[in-house]
Amino acid sequence: MTSAVGAGDVQDRVAAVGDPAAAALRATFEGEVLVPADGGYEEHRRVWNGSIDRHPAVIARCASVADVRAAVRFGRDHRLTIAVRAGGHSFPGLSTCDGGLLIDLRPMNEVRVDPAARVLDAQAGVLLREVDERTQEHGLAVPAGIVSHTGLAGLTLGGGIGWIMRKYGLTIDSLLSADPVTADGDVVRAGEDENAELFWGLRGGGGNFGVVTDFRFRLHPVGPQVMAGATFWSMDDAEEVLRAHRDWITDCADELMTIVVQRLAPALPVVPAELVGRPVIAVAACWAGDVDEGREVLQPMRDVGSPVLDLFAPKPFLAHQQMFDPSFRHGCSYYVRSCDVDVLTDEVIDVVAEHGRMITSPMSSIALWQLGGAVARVADDATAFTGRSSGFTFDINGNTPTADGFEDQRQWARDYWTALAPFHTGVYVNFLMEEGSSRVRQSYGDATYQRLRALKQAYDPSNVFRLNQNIPPD
Repeated sequence: MTSAVGAGDVQDRVAAVGDPAAAALRATFEGEVLVPADGGYEEHRRVWNGSIDRHPAVIARCASVADVRAAVRFGRDHRLTIAVRAGGHSFPGLSTCDGGLLIDLRPMNEVRVDPAARVLDAQAGVLLREVDERTQEHGLAVPAGIVSHTGLAGLTLGGGIGWIMRKYGLTIDSLLSADPVTADGDVVRAGEDENAELFWGLRGGGGNFGVVTDFRFRLHPVGPQVMAGATFWSMDDAEEVLRAHRDWITDCADELMTIVVQRLAPALPVVPAELVGRPVIAVAACWAGDVDEGREVLQPMRDVGSPVLDLFAPKPFLAHQQMFDPSFRHGCSYYVRSCDVDVLTDEVIDVVAEHGRMITSPMSSIALWQLGGAVARVADDATAFTGRSSGFTFDINGNTPTADGFEDQRQWARDYWTALAPFHTGVYVNFLMEEGSSRVRQSYGDATYQRLRALKQAYDPSNVFRLNQNIPPD
């Protein structure tokens, strides 16, 4: 996808901001301030989704909270569109912009673990891999996502789903406090006992209320070894596998979390050469408990039909957290459509089987996330996250290694999503593309949306932070 604003246009916008102003910001900065003429600009303007090609007028690579405050004030005073990037994994590219200010938090990546108190303090620029490496040294984890180069900040602010959520809840359910820089450039702390309404909104409301610079989480015992992996079958067996999976997970223990995957078998060392490129359906799972008990629980699903590959084994939780990394490499073209459904009825299963057989790209896939467990035991109004009572989340990825064929894969994802429309019950806000204000409102529901809008009016009445799944103040 080509940018609508070229490099020459961005240079004009930089000139409009004024070189003296950019120079003044640079003079007070601990980090880097980059404009298009600077070395490093080209590297740092790029994001994970290779289909996004945008040119900020200024990139502020923040090294401290003071840098973030200065950058926010600079963007506000010069009326620039402000994009905020931590890991940069926004599917629709909301972590960058054309002709505006990119606040890059990646240099702020300190992680501090207190194993005795089971508390994690993390700056906003950290990636999941960096958190997992530090916490697993102590056999601890914070519930987080499944691709290790995802940024912790964006994942958390949208809710945070992952391998241990059925045991320990969403990422936000372990959040103890967060420190956002508001539209005024002020720093506030939000927690259960301090700015509680803001804390409610930060847990699911995305980046609407400020730039969060620091997070504190409660940690949980996990690993270091878990029973985890995946079993693969031919896509021809999709209906049988999906029905068996539906029955197997009925009333299952919270320790079990599953993701059903459809794709072409990837070219990885663990995949036999004769299987690569064949349409497959897989049940991936992680047992967040005793390894031997997990082996026993997983065995009935592994015995279904005639699997073509079984990769379940005791393994480090750290390794399992990186299992999907090769499928979501930096620089490829990504498009997603998502929805929640309550139940895997036979009708839903028929849609899944039919559209899974239409996959033609080696990178297109679906991930069907199992919900429930601890996620569902938190009250709907306890956080801004919506969808706790849903049964499953569909993550339909129309992806390609390059721009070639990308439009065809996007259309496949849209068609798959449309075929599921009669069964939609909601959507996970972190899986939204740029789908319009009505879709954002739908994702939260009227009551939560109105409460979020009141919070927006209080903390960002001018909608300074609008490059997100936006909740306008009026």
